Amino acid sequence: MYVEETIAKYEKYINPAQAKLFRFMGLNSVEGSAEGWTITDSEGKQFIDCLGGYGMFALGHRHPKVVEAVERELHAMPMCGKVLFNRPMADLAEALAEITPGALQYSFFVNSGTEAVEGCLKIARLATKRTKFVAAKNAFHGKTFGSLTATGRDLYRDPFKPLLNGFTHVDYGDAAALEAAVDEETAAVILEPVQGEGGIIVPPEGYLRQAKAICEAKGALLIADEVQTGIGRTGAWFGVEHEGVEPDLMACAKALGGGVMPIGAMVGTPRAWQGLIEAPFLHTSTFGGNQLACAAGVAAIKAIKEEDLLRRGREAGAYLKAGLEKIAAEFPSVVAEVRGRGMMLGVELTKEGAGGMLMSLMIDKKIIVAYTLNNPKVIRMEPPLIMPLEVIDHVLEEFRDAVRQTADVIEDL
Repeated sequence: MYVEETIAKYEKYINPAQAKLFRFMGLNSVEGSAEGWTITDSEGKQFIDCLGGYGMFALGHRHPKVVEAVERELHAMPMCGKVLFNRPMADLAEALAEITPGALQYSFFVNSGTEAVEGCLKIARLATKRTKFVAAKNAFHGKTFGSLTATGRDLYRDPFKPLLNGFTHVDYGDAAALEAAVDEETAAVILEPVQGEGGIIVPPEGYLRQAKAICEAKGALLIADEVQTGIGRTGAWFGVEHEGVEPDLMACAKALGGGVMPIGAMVGTPRAWQGLIEAPFLHTSTFGGNQLACAAGVAAIKAIKEEDLLRRGREAGAYLKAGLEKIAAEFPSVVAEVRGRGMMLGVELTKEGAGGMLMSLMIDKKIIVAYTLNNPKVIRMEPPLIMPLEVIDHVLEEFRDAVRQTADVIEDL
């Protein structure tokens, strides 16, 4: 009854089409509780979470150190009064300055990834006094107007046109196309170090370094959208570190809140931040930088350091990827490619529609996965960095069986 009542409320008060889609995919459960890599529904069924809240649960669900930090602030001052100094926000800004690459120093805190991208776009215009941006095709930067304009898939953009002026999209990974698009009016280039919703696309070696060099030559800024890749997801603190790139601005979110609180951040160099230093109230947020969220961020960064989760994520990700590659070699009629970095992996399938089938089969096996928003042929796996190898073995065993079932269907068509 509880489940049906919840679904009925979705249909009546949230979105009937969304409720119908969830039912179709076999998602007829209501979340009850969660811990580590496991979600338990309201009827006691347990699911292994290999989706990780689209990258949010790097530390797993309800990491005790993050929960403890948030509880302390809850009983002190949960929300910022805005007129006095805020110690958790200062501590988190310091922590980000320590782990971000290069000259990134200043932070402004918001509530989500799309807000962080919006802020970076504004700061880039302010710093350069320019109006144009270059982004990548197939990119995903969010769904508010500025971030949606930067996003590179027409499915999400077309219903809301006209969007903002001055945005050009080029093929991701094509340095020559990027160089041709950047000119003396370009405020910034915005790129994901790994395209997440685009299908877990890893760029060619050296592409991000070339992008940085192009920006420097033309006087533009480089914005790294680390909303999904940041805070350990790829086996490093940030995705740009795999090429030793130092961006001028960085957007962070998702895992920054430790899987307990929503938070986003824009982080910038002194050069990029100069406009906000001169006029600090040009960009503000009522809830951004609240004590609960910032305490969660500080605790998350501390836990990653104390528990050596960057190394654990690299090793677990390599183990999972190797297992997926074995499955791909066994079932080439279903799996075209396995790619990714760390615990951010994508399995590209050979057929349209196979992604939905595999997702349903895995959910039947009590393992949560999903396909990427920009490419439904790619099954994403973004488990918590803390997931043990024996759990990964179980996931691989069940995934192989789901791929086998999918192969049988494909062969019968």
